[in-house]
Amino acid sequence: MQPENSPENSPFHRFFAGSELTHSFPTMHSLCSSSSFNYPVMEELEFTEKKQINASENHKEAERKRRERINAHLDRLRALLLCNSKTDKASLLAKVVQRVRDLKQQTSEMMMQYQTLIIPSEADESAVVNELSINGKSVVRASLCCEDRIDLIPDLIEILKTLPLSPLKVEIATLGGRIRNVMVLACDDQENHETIDESVLLLRDSLKRLILRTSYNGAAGERSKRRRMLDHSNIS
Repeated sequence: MQPENSPENSPFHRFFAGSELTHSFPTMHSLCSSSSFNYPVMEELEFTEKKQINASENHKEAERKRRERINAHLDRLRALLLCNSKTDKASLLAKVVQRVRDLKQQTSEMMMQYQTLIIPSEADESAVVNELSINGKSVVRASLCCEDRIDLIPDLIEILKTLPLSPLKVEIATLGGRIRNVMVLACDDQENHETIDESVLLLRDSLKRLILRTSYNGAAGERSKRRRMLDHSNIS
């Protein structure tokens, strides 16, 4: 017989001694073992996360620079169109569209003027015709093309002073030593048709003589120039 205070008589010992243990405790593995964590996978996840963060920051920086460029261009447009800094984008774009339309219209008008520009030709020629203007009045259109010289315009002015014609429009173009002059002249006496016809004939003859004089002076000058060149070559 064992004493009551012996370890065998303790309640804990009697409980386990009289019953079968049907449960077993699983083996505890260390949390620090290599089977619990895969370090290459963790590193790949961290790299992907950093890459996404960098891409997001780069995108934000690109967007910031793009907005700065847009705002700078808008400020430039406001300055060119004389708009204040508070002009909103819609109003500013409307002004830009209108300005572009105006410039296109001006360009079209300039191109039409360029197409009708009088270019001097190589032939000496003159023409005088009697026409009717838009308001029904009689006008004379005269043109002259010849070699350019210093006293050509003064001679032409002297011719017009002798005729009852007043200049309405004069266009002059020079190119390569050639000149073309187109004049629109109004008859001072619109009621007298004989005076108009006579003025047309006189102006036509005067322009022909002016061309002949210019051609003769040009030919004489060319002959004088060649003579000087020949004399210079003989001296040499």
